[in-house]
Amino acid sequence: MKEQLLSKIYDREIRVAVVGLGYVGLPLAVEKAKAGFKTVGFDVQASKVDAVNAGQNYIGDVIDDDVAKLVASGMLCASLDFSRLSEADFIAICVPTPLDAHQQPDISYVQSSTETIARYLSRGTMVVLESTTYPGTTEELIRPLLEQGSGLTCGEDFYLGFSPERVDPGNAVYKTKNTPKVVGAIGADALEVIAAMYRAVLDGDVFEVSTPAIAEMEKILENTYRNVNIGLINELAILCHKMGIDIWEVVDAARSKPYGFQAFYPGAGLGGHCIPLDPYYLSWKAREYGFHTSMIESSMMINDAMPDYCVDRIAAILNKQERAVKNAAILVLGVAYKQDIDDYRESPALRVIELLEAQGARVSYYDPFIPEYQYRGTRGTSIPQLTAEAVQAASLVIIATAHTTVDYGFVQQHAQAIFDIKNATKALADRQNIEVL
Repeated sequence: MKEQLLSKIYDREIRVAVVGLGYVGLPLAVEKAKAGFKTVGFDVQASKVDAVNAGQNYIGDVIDDDVAKLVASGMLCASLDFSRLSEADFIAICVPTPLDAHQQPDISYVQSSTETIARYLSRGTMVVLESTTYPGTTEELIRPLLEQGSGLTCGEDFYLGFSPERVDPGNAVYKTKNTPKVVGAIGADALEVIAAMYRAVLDGDVFEVSTPAIAEMEKILENTYRNVNIGLINELAILCHKMGIDIWEVVDAARSKPYGFQAFYPGAGLGGHCIPLDPYYLSWKAREYGFHTSMIESSMMINDAMPDYCVDRIAAILNKQERAVKNAAILVLGVAYKQDIDDYRESPALRVIELLEAQGARVSYYDPFIPEYQYRGTRGTSIPQLTAEAVQAASLVIIATAHTTVDYGFVQQHAQAIFDIKNATKALADRQNIEVL
């Protein structure tokens, strides 16, 4: 089986299936197809399937023309018919892994996708989980589901591995194509073949590890590292404000050290799919072993509390104007979780808006990348333009996302008061109406 698959990889005869056509799945499917492998993307959302088959791109990090050309050439298509998985030699699982209402891992998407794959799994197929999850998922959950559902044996009839997604929306340098890839698999043959498949597609290095659990833990480490350090800087930001010290200048000064320091910056919390969620996966799994990840849990509590802290600061700024939060007109600039992208998953700006509206504030927002959003049953619509009248009408302007397309000098000129959570106004000389986090 190994030699046959290696030969098919070399000859570009591998038929690829990507389950889940979101921020991870569609870029991966595009790169597989561009590398010469016929690729079918699967999703339960008909809108995504229809868009791909029409040659339409809906992911910011994918080039529009790439999708159109690949579909026109027959190298890429999408389907709602999961029975077509039986045609695949390589199946990548790229489905969401959110948290449930109790902040515990929700792996229902992974489980249901795996059960579906098992029904159509053919001998000689590589199956790789890319969705971020807790260590042990591949061997403890996916392997038995595939074996029981298909009647096939892992390592003999099919190969199974884990290769964590590394997607940084809006990154101008690192995309799916050139980002190094980590691969762990069950058995040496599986590792060799799955790694070879990624090497045939990607320009970045493929780093092999001995087991899927190591690859799963590695991914958790990447994002927990950032969570912990952001928690540290958020805590220091609170302390620095009490002490009358500018945390932003502190960090810039620390950055001058050429070794042993990496800069992290404070904010209203954490956004995106990975960093706010992954530590919860690790803490949940750790409890199975009677272990509490105290440092990690502390950073999570700090980061989760930042929207409340920001609202407290907002109330204090309004109080200086002899205004209450209730009925105050507040304009929020940016609801994306990071600058210059159209992704608002887990954005702390939305939590800040929710908290302000709960206190009776009249909140509007402007985000050129996100004309509307849905959050916890509520819907928001951006004002169409950032006009002088819109800025002047607000008792307070909150800069929650530092989009580079916004003229902050213009905002400063017309605003009554500004709470700059992202230090986007750093370069402005006139700061009389600006307060930073």
